[in-house]
Amino acid sequence: FQGTPLLMQLFLAYFGLALLGLEVSAWTAAALALTLYTSAYLVEIWRGCVEAVPRGQWEAARSLALSFGEQLRHVILPQAGRLAIAPTVGFLVQVIKGTALASVIGFIELTKAGSMIANASFKPFLVFGCVALLYFALCFPVSLFAQHLEGKLHGR
Repeated sequence: FQGTPLLMQLFLAYFGLALLGLEVSAWTAAALALTLYTSAYLVEIWRGCVEAVPRGQWEAARSLALSFGEQLRHVILPQAGRLAIAPTVGFLVQVIKGTALASVIGFIELTKAGSMIANASFKPFLVFGCVALLYFALCFPVSLFAQHLEGKLHGR
């Protein structure tokens, strides 16, 4: 799922399951596609962060006679977690913005609702200005929280 576009995954979740005889709502298909898309990328982000922990840290944990689970819990994952904050939050902001693609399968999300209101009110600049502010209101606090976490974990 990582190498395929989100739009294709949305189509497969909605129309592909229907071809197999499984009728799903647009909400269910969007949730399924976004979950699989997000999971594939987050697993790679987190795997990369675990692999980025220096080899010496693994060896030091092993020299303390820690079991593999203890090595991960006490030595490796705390360091990998610090490394993972920025890319994880960056990707989650990208996913929030990517939900706009779900309108293609009939799911009414923020951008689609804005488009419908703009068509009815003939005030596209006002409506899409509000839509942009709402996306900002969703993404900015997530970014601030990540910045706060990074500062806290890095001792700033």
